[in-house]
Order: sequence, then structure tokens, then C-alpha cells
Amino acid sequence: MKHSICSLFVVAALSSVSVSALADNTWKDSAKDAWIDGKAETTLLLNGNLDSFDINTDVKNGKVTLTGKVESDVDKALAAELIANLEGVESVENKLTVLNNDTISDKDIMQTLKDTKVETVVKTRLLFESEVRGTDIEVEVDRGIVTLTGTVKSKEAKDLAGAIAKGATDVTKVVNELKILPS
Repeated sequence: MKHSICSLFVVAALSSVSVSALADNTWKDSAKDAWIDGKAETTLLLNGNLDSFDINTDVKNGKVTLTGKVESDVDKALAAELIANLEGVESVENKLTVLNNDTISDKDIMQTLKDTKVETVVKTRLLFESEVRGTDIEVEVDRGIVTLTGTVKSKEAKDLAGAIAKGATDVTKVVNELKILPS
């Protein structure tokens, strides 16, 4: 009898630990998803090329689903790329509806749109990087060539900004003209 009562206590203790661990993981997962959702909403809000009020984000286990409406296919791709590059995002399901589905055939216009997308992605990444002061860095893109100007605190910050720019999709070259502030 004493053996079965002890066994019952052990089972009860293990069950309560398992339930609290499961609850703890659920809370952590929910908090992480909320953090990603907030970061995604902020990224869209800070972007001057998108109407963030027409884009909704939903996050579940690191997977971001975009719904709502955008003006063009480029805006749709831009929104997805901005979100896909955020820390913690596992994947992006892009369900955005394109309102103006006119196909642009002019190569120069497409390049300009691509450059705008690259500029937005690089600037957003710099703003979210704590080791570089993204507000002190200007980003210009011309035919896939990213030029960084402004100031940073160290050579490491300059190198990191260059690496961030180089890591963006559709970047062909980075011209890093950042100046290092004197100590």
C-alpha cells in the first residue's frame, strides 16, 4: 500500500512538472510569435513604399502569413522579403492581393522598382541591427549597386553594415563609403 501511494505521488509530481513545462513552452512560443508580429508590423510601418495599414500579419510558430492588399506585384514581393529577413521568422506565406495587376514591361522601370526594394530591405536591416546606428547611414541603390554613406563608431560597425548590405537579395556590389567617427 505504501508503495502504491509513493508511486501515485511520483506520477502526480511528474505530471504537474510536465504540464507546467508544456505551459511554459506554450507561453514562450506565444511570446516569440508576438515579438515577431510586432517586429513585422513595425518593419512594414517604417517602409515608405508600402501602405502598411492595408497589410495584416499573423504569426504562428515563426511562420508569418501576410494578408490584405497591395498596389503591385513588386509591393507584394517587397513585403514578403522584408518579413522573411527578420530574426525569428521561419517562413512567409504571402497571401497579399495585388490591386493593380498591370504588367510593366519596361526594363528600366523594373530595375528601378528592384532597386527600391533592395534599398528598403538594406535600410530596414540596418535599423534593426543594434551594432550599427542605422539612422546614421544613408543607403542608395543603382542597378543593384548599394552605396552606403554616413557615419559609424568603428571599423567593425562599418564592416558589419557592408556585410548586411551584401547579404540582401539582388545586390550585385556594395560601395562602402561609411566614415568612422573619431573616438
